[in-house]
Amino acid sequence: MKAPRFAYTRVTTVADAVSLLRQHGDDARLLAGGQTLLATLNMRLSEPVVLVDITGIEALHGVAVQDGFLRIGALTRHVDIERSELVAQRLPLLTQAVPFLAHAAIRNRGTFGGSVAFADPAAEWPACALAADGELILSNGTNERRVMAGDFFIDLYQTDLHPDELIIAVEFPLPGRQRRFAFTELARRHGDYAIVGIAVAGDISGGVMGDLRIVFLGVGNTPMRALGAETALNGKRGDPAVLAAAIASLSEDIAPSDDLYTSAAAKSHLAGVLLQRAVKSLLHEGETP
Repeated sequence: MKAPRFAYTRVTTVADAVSLLRQHGDDARLLAGGQTLLATLNMRLSEPVVLVDITGIEALHGVAVQDGFLRIGALTRHVDIERSELVAQRLPLLTQAVPFLAHAAIRNRGTFGGSVAFADPAAEWPACALAADGELILSNGTNERRVMAGDFFIDLYQTDLHPDELIIAVEFPLPGRQRRFAFTELARRHGDYAIVGIAVAGDISGGVMGDLRIVFLGVGNTPMRALGAETALNGKRGDPAVLAAAIASLSEDIAPSDDLYTSAAAKSHLAGVLLQRAVKSLLHEGETP
């Protein structure tokens, strides 16, 4: 199929983008990397009157450390994160996750903010944003507001982003010396959306885990934080009995459903497998000679 007819305009400021969103309402779509939008256009799942190209807004690009936070601009491409030494040093969770994200061609065009805004429950960046305590900076062209990742993802493809707002950046607190990260996922083929994935952050001291953030992707309508598993593991060393209790708690933490390829029961089992792998990886990374 071919995309429907639409008007196209390129803006260089957030205020101009917001003005067009207010003018056209639901008939306007923002174009950043376009890796989801262009596909929906070609399948006629989206039929906007106007595409607003925001790639010329320079303030939305780039990675930097500011005031104790790692700031990732909304238009920063996946490949920029993949290649960033700053990200690798300051927030390695993102570096661990990005190889799982689709294929190189998509990573070359897709944007961090676009993925977070689309909020696919099987996507890597929303889960990482939640696991690493990310704070989203949103703007309506005049005022900015901040929303923690835990409050941003509301339901399936639904977020707290207002119709006349853009994501400007996501800021992550710089982790302390004891903070460790683990990311892994399972997919039918490399580059496919995950059947199940997990992002974990936690402090490791003397082999004991603390202040854990365990987030699953692909097992609910949003990234799912496993609070029960966190409680079972916090203050513990990851012994077999402790891991078994944490895995058992997942029945209360996540809500997988059947899809065309994988049953809910299989996803629940795989979530437990990934939790065990992630905890072992976290503890191993935290070891000191």
